[in-house]
Amino acid sequence: MNRRKFFKNGSLLTLGTTVLHPFTGKANTIPFYLQSKNKKAKNIIIVVSDGMSTGTLNMADLYLSRKTGKGSNWLQLYKDNRVNRALMDMASASSMVTDSAAASSSWGGGVRISNGTINVSKSGEVHLPIWQKFKQAGKKAGCVTTVPITHATPAGFCINSKSRNEQEKIAEKYLEQKFDVMMGGGDKYFSSENRKDKKDMYNDFVKSGYEVVKTRDAMFSATNDKPILGVFHYDGLPYSIDRENNKEILQKVPTLAEMTQKAIEAMKDHPNGFVLQVEAGKVDWAAHGNDISGLIYDQVAHDEAIQVAMNFAEQDEETLVIITTDHGNANPGVIYGGKANENFDSIQKYKHTNDWILNGIGRETSVAQIKERIAYANNFELTNEEAKLVLSYYSNLQKEEGLYNPKNLPFKVLAEIQKQHNSVGWISMQHSADYVELAMYGPGSSLLKPFIKNTDLHYLMLEAAEVENTF
Repeated sequence: MNRRKFFKNGSLLTLGTTVLHPFTGKANTIPFYLQSKNKKAKNIIIVVSDGMSTGTLNMADLYLSRKTGKGSNWLQLYKDNRVNRALMDMASASSMVTDSAAASSSWGGGVRISNGTINVSKSGEVHLPIWQKFKQAGKKAGCVTTVPITHATPAGFCINSKSRNEQEKIAEKYLEQKFDVMMGGGDKYFSSENRKDKKDMYNDFVKSGYEVVKTRDAMFSATNDKPILGVFHYDGLPYSIDRENNKEILQKVPTLAEMTQKAIEAMKDHPNGFVLQVEAGKVDWAAHGNDISGLIYDQVAHDEAIQVAMNFAEQDEETLVIITTDHGNANPGVIYGGKANENFDSIQKYKHTNDWILNGIGRETSVAQIKERIAYANNFELTNEEAKLVLSYYSNLQKEEGLYNPKNLPFKVLAEIQKQHNSVGWISMQHSADYVELAMYGPGSSLLKPFIKNTDLHYLMLEAAEVENTF
């Protein structure tokens, strides 16, 4: 094999074997990530928490540690020295602060592009997405997510588009490429009732040999002999904590871990292997809304998907697992104070997200009803003045920040009120330029250096799987 074809403009010339950690806790123990140093990755699973600031990872670990006595699966991999770890620079071609489209495209196409586009440079040059490269190499390829399957992060691994917003066209491009498992939300981009062009994409997928599933039970029952399209909600899937407290949603909508398990089962027996992207997309949406229960519980859902991937990889021994995020968002954290522990632990009693709370309020809602709704959802009582402040946003139509906030609901106001009770602070409602966490387990993980550019990950995946680069 001509190994030079893995490289483009020296991208992987900066990658090499990491130095052994001197304190493993065991004498003469080789770290797990070096035990498979010379093995080929038959399969790759990349598990992405979209919009996860370091504080989000930290708070999810604290939440789990204090509630269950056991921290997150992600940080336990660090503690056990089972992964190779790095920081990754996620800047786009247009800004040090990336959006999800440019971030995913840097991994998918191996080139930094401008925010808002998917694997298309400003000059109009298109870059072949990595899941298409792996399909050409004979592997199965799929994506599962908690946002629309046509959203920026899965799309960045799969297709080219001048705009991330052309989600109806992205659905059509998925069918053209015949990806093997695509599951998440986004019914409005597939159903004839909701698409602007009234095209029935579900029917087109069925005609092309897909099994289309729309419920959790149907997903579990789906055959592994056909490609699968799973669409379980109109837009993004419900937040994890809202799902857990709604019997109807609980029965209909699968968790991210369940979708991950099904996707692996559907592709694992393919003789040439498979590649799978797993995205906790609503972590980002919650961060945009400063929605603490949406954020933490969906980060925990991401952590459960990590365990599914790791369970398979440990048994399979031919699978590279990549765990990361595409950018920070809102940079939340537990703020110092005498009651920080007690306040943060109060989140364990939350029943619903701020999204659920605020979408259940309207102009006709009374101050007493607002207080009752928040007491039920968050287990604390607002003052009359706080309830009146929340209500004022409905009667006066004041503008509120937040990318996923078309109704201008008072997310920031509610988060500031909650801060007094849960000690969680936020610096913004927007993406940040953080260098992000990156962890790898299995064949190919020894290629990782402690600090890389986002585009390096594209070429690392190709080299780990010994798939030649095609342009």
